[in-house]
Amino acid sequence: MTLSRRELHALVIGGLAAAPLGARLFAQHSRIAGVRIGAQSYSFRGLKTLDQTIAAYQSTGLNYGELWQNQAETPAAVPEGQGMSRRQALRKWRLEVPLDHFRDIRRRFEAAGVTLTAYNLSFQDDFTDEEIARGFEMAAALGVPVITASSSVSVAPRLVPFARTAKIRVAFHNHSRIRPNEFATPDDFAKAVAAGPDVLAVNLDIGHFTAANFDAIDYLDQHHEQILSLHIKDRRRDQGPNVPFGEGDTPIAAVLQRLRDRKWDIPAQIEYEYKGADPIAEVRRCVEFCRKALQSTPGGADL
Repeated sequence: MTLSRRELHALVIGGLAAAPLGARLFAQHSRIAGVRIGAQSYSFRGLKTLDQTIAAYQSTGLNYGELWQNQAETPAAVPEGQGMSRRQALRKWRLEVPLDHFRDIRRRFEAAGVTLTAYNLSFQDDFTDEEIARGFEMAAALGVPVITASSSVSVAPRLVPFARTAKIRVAFHNHSRIRPNEFATPDDFAKAVAAGPDVLAVNLDIGHFTAANFDAIDYLDQHHEQILSLHIKDRRRDQGPNVPFGEGDTPIAAVLQRLRDRKWDIPAQIEYEYKGADPIAEVRRCVEFCRKALQSTPGGADL
């Protein structure tokens, strides 16, 4: 890609000259009407390699991502054997893997013009303190300010000192199952965040929240300062299925327009989970839905 002198000047004026080359060349393509639209890399779970996943971001025009732990901790990197279970082998790998493994992942995303906004590492009660500490080191090597986590509610207090030391916040992800010690309800979020409100926060999955019959718009209005990441999917109420954007009960357009109109800079990460023929084609479809929602009046021009 060749940039004109005027384009280069605009990049400098916009403060982008210090960014990695890939980020400079692709910057702003998926910041739509001021809203950062990206994808949870889980959306591309059907692809075989991380490089294919990174290429999928470029193919879908997305410049923001949240990295799913399974795509950083590949099966090839975490073999079983030597008398260890898969879980034991994974813990050993986490404690021993050079942090350059994660720095290299960061560089590969940056070279493709993709900014990672969070690392999705789901702390559980069976994590040792050393494993928790290592998770924050991994996130620091990736250069992210947030770890999103599909965790147990009970693990939240243990994370507080590690998060404070690392200066990296943890945002808890909800599912629709309303069960003890799992994140699903507003009360679950409140209980966890209360253990360390300066470092513990919310990763609101608006599809799961809707399927559990809660109001995503109302929760966003009341708690937007605690929400560090949104997962965007469409589901039907009453534990209904994942469906293509616009076919369910999740107020996707209204949520995105709320971010736009109130200038709440919360990354909105598409999470493709419904059944489709091709993940890249379906994520493109999701991006287009988001773009149309954000370009509707008022204030809908691309930035």
